[in-house]
Amino acid sequence: PMSNLTFAERHIVQGIPPVADALSGTVYSDVVNVKDYHVARFILQKGVGTTGTSTLTIEACDNAAGDNPVAITFNYQKYDNADDVPDDVQAATTAGFATTAGSNHLYVLEAETQRMGSKKWIRLKAVEVVNDPVLAGVLIELLKPRFAAQVPTTVIA
Repeated sequence: PMSNLTFAERHIVQGIPPVADALSGTVYSDVVNVKDYHVARFILQKGVGTTGTSTLTIEACDNAAGDNPVAITFNYQKYDNADDVPDDVQAATTAGFATTAGSNHLYVLEAETQRMGSKKWIRLKAVEVVNDPVLAGVLIELLKPRFAAQVPTTVIA
């Protein structure tokens, strides 16, 4: 019988392991290869943090080293205070958007890989705006694969 499980429909990568002061200064997620996927989703989970904020952008790159990054447009939703109903979907320009100060926020950012031109590697960039430690981590979820596989091939270098 057909399964409703989604293992063959997505590939998950730990972009930034959860850690205290995860977004200090300028940080980048792991760079992943999206040549076999139509959508890259970045999930930023913020735990404890009172005043720290960051500007989030998504960059298309030439390779796993993140060479020649170019910011691309994307869409995102914010979940407040561990709520399960998010704000409306927002369109972000290449300048990205600033996170909100406070604890227990979830941000879901999605980029269509067709917006990347000839580049096949992608990452999340976070630039600290208000310097105050934030416990956070980032998951990268690659969606809508060109070829479904329950155990996908690697997308990191």
